Amino acid sequence: MAFPEVLKRVIANLAALPGLGEKSATRLALYLLGRPEVEIRELAQSLMALRQKIRLCQRCFNFAEADFCALCLDPARDPEVICVVEDPADLAAIEAAGVYRGLYHVLHGLLSPRDGLGPKEIRLEALAQRVKDENIKEIVIALSPTVAGEATAAYIAQMFKKTPVKLSRLACGVPMGMDVKYADRITLKRALEARQPF
Repeated sequence: MAFPEVLKRVIANLAALPGLGEKSATRLALYLLGRPEVEIRELAQSLMALRQKIRLCQRCFNFAEADFCALCLDPARDPEVICVVEDPADLAAIEAAGVYRGLYHVLHGLLSPRDGLGPKEIRLEALAQRVKDENIKEIVIALSPTVAGEATAAYIAQMFKKTPVKLSRLACGVPMGMDVKYADRITLKRALEARQPF
């Protein structure tokens, strides 16, 4: 069945989103078509507001609606500890755990010379400046254990090698519910290195 051009355009725009193929986009477009106009208007307005009002925090580079994000303005946070994450989604995951009470620094990428991402592009110079200006005592490196994540973590460790700043990183190991026999060699190595008293 051939759809009208307006519907085809909505499907094409939805299909361009990550994780949505043409079938999912079609299903979503048809669902939206059946919703009340007030819901569609609210969705459209919220998408426009997202683009117009969301910016990066001037301190940590998290998403914010003002110059500084709510986390940076929270006086209950520990101002001497910074957790370095790749993107705001990683920050949200750590916050959801409800354990960490320090500040953050969002890189918005990982070192990748091939992709033109160097220290300036991923805000490592801004991290160095924050450590200098804010009397930071500890940096928690919370980057994914990928090649780019490991390279970025090593770069950060080198940056602060000659400073009194304590460096730590998230423990890596065998995930809950996984059989040890199915873990890869690197995961097992990390799990053994990060073992804890029982």
